[in-house]
Order: sequence, then C-alpha cells, then structure tokens
Amino acid sequence: MAAVAAMRCGSGSGSDGGGGGYDKGGMDSGKYVRYTPEQVEALERVYAECPKPTSTRRQQLLRECPILSNIEPRQIKVWFQNRRCRDKQRKESSRLQAVNRKLSAMNKLLMEENERLQKQVSQLVHENAYMKQQLQNPSLANDTSCESNVTTPNPLRDASNPAGLLAIAEETLTEFLSKATGTAVDWVPMPGMKPGPDSFGIVAVSHGCRGVAARACGLVNLEPTKIVEILKDRPSWFRDCRSLEVFTMLPAGNGGTIELVYMQMYAPTTLVPARDFWTLRYTTTMEDGSLVVCERSLSGSGGGPSTASAQQFVRAEMLPSGYLVRPCDGGGSIVHIVDHLDLEAWSVPEVLRPLYESSRVVAQKMTTAALRHIRQIAQETSGEVVYALGRQPAVLRTFSQRLSRGFNDAISGFNDDGWSVMAGDGIEDVIIACNSKKIRSNNTAPNAFIAPGGVICAKASMLLQSVPPAVLVRFLREHRSEWADYNFDAYSASALKSSSCSLPGLRPMRFSGSQIIMPLAHTVENEEILEVVRLEGQALDEGLLSRDIHLLQFCTGLDEKSMGSCFQLVFAPIDELFPDDAPLISSGFRVIPLDMKTVPSGGRVI
Repeated sequence: MAAVAAMRCGSGSGSDGGGGGYDKGGMDSGKYVRYTPEQVEALERVYAECPKPTSTRRQQLLRECPILSNIEPRQIKVWFQNRRCRDKQRKESSRLQAVNRKLSAMNKLLMEENERLQKQVSQLVHENAYMKQQLQNPSLANDTSCESNVTTPNPLRDASNPAGLLAIAEETLTEFLSKATGTAVDWVPMPGMKPGPDSFGIVAVSHGCRGVAARACGLVNLEPTKIVEILKDRPSWFRDCRSLEVFTMLPAGNGGTIELVYMQMYAPTTLVPARDFWTLRYTTTMEDGSLVVCERSLSGSGGGPSTASAQQFVRAEMLPSGYLVRPCDGGGSIVHIVDHLDLEAWSVPEVLRPLYESSRVVAQKMTTAALRHIRQIAQETSGEVVYALGRQPAVLRTFSQRLSRGFNDAISGFNDDGWSVMAGDGIEDVIIACNSKKIRSNNTAPNAFIAPGGVICAKASMLLQSVPPAVLVRFLREHRSEWADYNFDAYSASALKSSSCSLPGLRPMRFSGSQIIMPLAHTVENEEILEVVRLEGQALDEGLLSRDIHLLQFCTGLDEKSMGSCFQLVFAPIDELFPDDAPLISSGFRVIPLDMKTVPSGGRVI
C-alpha cells in the first residue's frame, strides 16, 4: 500500500490532496476521489495534529465529520499517505535548495581564495626573481636608493582633530581589506579546518608577520546589518573581554561612524597581567553594499584612559583588524574576520610566551569564536537548535557567559572590582583573595569559613607535562568524586539558598559519589556544553532528609581533536530550579595547551 501511495504522490487531481478510490473487494479501482475544499480543510486539521493516524483514529474521523461520509476508510488512509509523501518531498526540496545556496556561496568563496593565493604566488615569484638579481649584482645590493630599502612611514597621524581621525580610519580600512581579501599577510590554513557546505568555514593563521594574526571566512544565515550589530558587541561573545567602552563617536562619510574605543581583557592565568587596548573603530558601507567594521590601535603604548584601573593592564596593540560582511545571493551573508594583535609577549614569563606569540591561539579564542557565535545565533533563529527545559537560547547563553565571566574575574582579581590579595605563596603560585563587593547571603551554613564582608577565593596555576588537556577535562567532569570536596559544595549551595525552607542540616551529610549530568545546551559543533550536575546526597543522621546538590556546569574542549584553545570546566552551585537571575559563584579549571615546539619542557597551564 505504501508503494502504491508513493507512486501516486503527484497524481492527485486538482487540490484534493490526492487519495485513490478502492472498490468493495479491496482492489484498486483506478479512480480518484475529488475532495471538496471543506473535506480537504477537515483532513488538514487532523494532519496538523497527527500526520500518521491509526485505523481507529481514521474511523473516528469519519464518524465525527459528516462531510467525509462519502469517503471510504481506505481512501482516507491513502490521502494521509500521499500527504506525508508530498510533505517529505517539499522538505527535501527545501533542504536541497539550501545546500545548493551554500555550495554556490562556498564555491564563490573558494574561487576568491584561489585568486588571492594566485596573486600571492605571483608576488612571491617576483620577489624571488628580484632577490636573485640582487645576489647576482653586488652593486645593486649595496644601492641604498633601491626601492626595497624604503621604509614604510608610520601610518598614525595627528588624532587630535576629526580630519586626522578620518585619515587614520581610511588607512585602517585600506590595510584591513588588504588582509581580509588580499595578500598583505602570508596566511597559512589552520590544520583540521576543511572547507565544505556544512563546515565551520575557512580559517587561516599568519606566517612571518608582525605580532600574531588570524583570518576566517564563512557563511552565516543572517543579514549583514544584524551580523555587524552582534560582532560589535564584543563582550557578548568574547569571554576574555572584561569591558568595552566607547568614549567618542563621530560621523564619517558614506553614512559611516568613527569611534574611540577602550577595551580591557582578562588574563588567562594568575601568572600574567591583563591586557587593554585603546583603538579607533571605523564602521562604513562599501560601494558594493558590503558592511565593514575595522579597528586599530591609536598608539603602541601611550594614549587612552589614564585612570587607576587602566594602570593594572599592559597596553597591547591591535593592528588593522575587523569584519567584512557581504550579502550573499539567495539570502544570508559571507563574513570575513581578521584579528591582528601584538600582545607584548615580552611582559610575561618566558615559559608562557607561546600564549601570546601563537596565531593559532588568537584564531581559536577570537576569530573562530566570533564566527561560531553568529552561526549559533543564526541556527537558533531558524529553529534548527532546540534546547532543554524550555529555556530561551539567549538565557542559556547568558548563563554560560556569567559562569565564564565569574571565573575570569576570580583569576584576574581586579582591584576596582573589590578583589584584594590576603595571602600568597610565590613558589607554588597559590593565592588567597577576598572580594568585599560580592556579599553572600546571610543564610549561610554554620561554621562556614567566609572572609569578613566578602568571599574567600583560592586560586593557583601550575605546569603539567604529557597530559592531554581533553583527557584531563573529561576526568574532572566524569570523576568528580575522586577530587571534589562535597562538603564544601554543600556549604556553597546552602549559602545561595535564601529561602526559609532551606534545611539547616545540610552540613552533616555524605555523598554517594554518584552524579547525574543533565545537558541543557551546546553549540552546533559541540565545542561548548552547558549542563546541570546533580550530586546525590545521603543524610548521616536518621532525623535528617537526604539533600542533593545541583551545579550549573560549563564545559569546553572535551574532544581530543577540539579546536578550542582553552579547555575548561567551570561550575557554580545553584538551586534545582535556578531562576534566570540566580546568583552564580564560579569555580573550576582551565587547561591551556602550550606549543611543544617553543617550550623546551612542554607542558600545560592549569
């Protein structure tokens, strides 16, 4: 019967929705029923509720709808078969059209990349021939008037007036476009990032340029204006961004704007200081309708805010970087992202300099994070991603951002956020700090060790050798009973419960060591996972009830082939219902792989 229905999918007459007629003997009569609009409407209502009704449901339908009295049950069954077949065909057609649009856009992207590489090859061939000529003719090699010896002047001009800012903005735009689509930087494809219709995108890192640079381009099913709006809000997707403040905004030509921006970044470990940037950001529209947001530092070290908070940072430099967003035929956009930084690697211990000299780290923490964020929002908007517990995608993203921000805040421990160091051990790099601004609930567990007027915080960094970061994070996630102090978790959970019904006997409790992990959300590539962990408790006294502990947990880098540069396990105790405004006190682990080629002893920072 299903095979017969499948052959009839396109054979239904008019708008009757298909459906063949059968004689009383059960043989196919070869005739088709022409359904009336009222009959089709009644069948469509049932199909919307149940696309595959049972025989009993079809019999009930015939009894409840007098307008279907002239239709036999088998004809009703064939109508539903044909309706499902047409629905499947429409979905498959839409899917193929979407894949075709992706392939066309990706083909255009690859052709542009091929053209850029051909130009780069031609440029290298020309430079090679020139160098051979120089080596063959010593007189030319010593000629100081040669064009190759002309030094490039400093592009930064007087920024004290609008004309000077506009000149800097135009130079920034030209240099950024040369990096985004030209050959200004010798880009090297990042291993493991293969282009394709369903791939993340094309990602490359710098080779032999000043500082570190990364470049990515990909397809995003959002309009250019929406993408630019999302990317300019850097704190919403770049978790290492502590704050971003726009000091001045000036109108520019072609409806563009010039902004003076001050940005602060968290430090990745307790061993190094944090970074800040003082930049000019230029937003404009190109003649072909593309939107551009480009940015560069106004100076290498000086300039910008001179407040007390800014003195806690090392002034880093942003070379021309930004976003080029072009509308794509058939909807969506092609996004080019370039991040080119000089993170002043000399200001950190030698063993940690790979963190600031690796283009791969910049690509993973900034460039791919930006592209992944807008692609995630695009898929959530289209309904391709469904999250658990009925939570809105934006709410779950906010939870993961709050966990990351709280963890970063504890690591960096900024004075203006209320953090002060109570004690420290320089040998083991164990630091105890207190935050007077993070006042905890008065309903704290008895005998809880809390610093007067604030929160106690212990943090440490160490180097490990020959330990794959993904394996370490998986162990911490799946074997909590082997390293966690559940009594301390009980303290934290009790402190967060301000309700009068909280059990005062939470302290005398043991945990069975078992935990239940309940996923909440994840990114499209499963690079990041948000979940709730329930720790099952057992009361020690017969008069007390057993009480479970719940943790909101954020994981990155569980896969050994993960592209994440930061492998993390960050968690915070929560109430089992955890409202959207639940207080979060983050704890956890961060594992940063160091480049084995540049670090003699190898190792990982945790």
